[in-house]
Amino acid sequence: MNLAKFPRVHLAHLPTPLEHMPRLSEALGGPDIYIKRDDCTGLSTGGNKTRKLEFLMAEAQAQGADMVMTQGATQSNHARQTAAAAAKLGMDCHILLEDRTGYNYDNYKHNGNVLLDHLHGATMEHRGPDLDMNAEMEAVAEKFRTEGRNVYTIPGGGSNATGALGYVNCALEMLNQFVTTGLNVDHIVHATGSAGTQAGLIVGLRAMNANIPLLGIGVRAPKAKQEENVYNLAVKTAEKLGCPGVVAREDVVANTDYVGPGYGMPAEDTLEAIDIFAKHEAILLDPVYSAKGGAGLIDLIRKGHFKKGEKVVFLHTGGAIGLTGYRHLFNVPE
Repeated sequence: MNLAKFPRVHLAHLPTPLEHMPRLSEALGGPDIYIKRDDCTGLSTGGNKTRKLEFLMAEAQAQGADMVMTQGATQSNHARQTAAAAAKLGMDCHILLEDRTGYNYDNYKHNGNVLLDHLHGATMEHRGPDLDMNAEMEAVAEKFRTEGRNVYTIPGGGSNATGALGYVNCALEMLNQFVTTGLNVDHIVHATGSAGTQAGLIVGLRAMNANIPLLGIGVRAPKAKQEENVYNLAVKTAEKLGCPGVVAREDVVANTDYVGPGYGMPAEDTLEAIDIFAKHEAILLDPVYSAKGGAGLIDLIRKGHFKKGEKVVFLHTGGAIGLTGYRHLFNVPE
């Protein structure tokens, strides 16, 4: 498995920190909890998509692209990081933003990630819910191509076999941190959505024969669909790396009990996770991804799934800037 053979542009601050969370561990009374700080990747407030974009943007450059396009929800962390990467590399960026929540709050529509999209110089179009957004994006890209632009399209979340390489690399990075710090990890937990993060991690962990169970806490799709999406992408990623067959279907595990009302719509346990992490460890979770992953982690500890004496690593996928788009959910004085 040789990641060095793939084009890569260095955008992230790596390695990201691996930190113990003693106060949260004590408060929950279960395992020792550690956090992998992929909210600290550095590109426009950071987040997990930056690792993917190192490989995706390099591929775009190799193809001579002068414009990148992607799509996501209104408060898309991926869109913001793509816009930032394009600005840093001197490319134009065009984004399709899908209304997945129906929220009509001014902060949700114009603050948070949306504000940063504008500041990075991206242009945007908006779409209603329940469309094939990758198909919508390709149709718009074709219009730009007829005007002479060389457009490189990036799927939602940066989740294809190229993007997933970023999380193969993250798996290797974490395993090195575990070894150098003498940390014997029993479980890794993270939020899973468009599948690229979980797919890349599982390929890296299995290729290195790490034998550390990986649990994705789903933020959108039902369990069967989420696991199918992750497994299919993991297979493609392993093939791209030259290690086909390294991932078995039973390696891919998702728990989708914490999706709540739907994608981008926090439940009560989502908000509780934001509150607990902020007040015990000064860690900011976002309402769409990391807080649903945090809610799953907290509830599973309370249920005894993760046990006292075990060591659990929670991978923080970033996105705290999105909190400013959700002010309506918090009891903040005027």
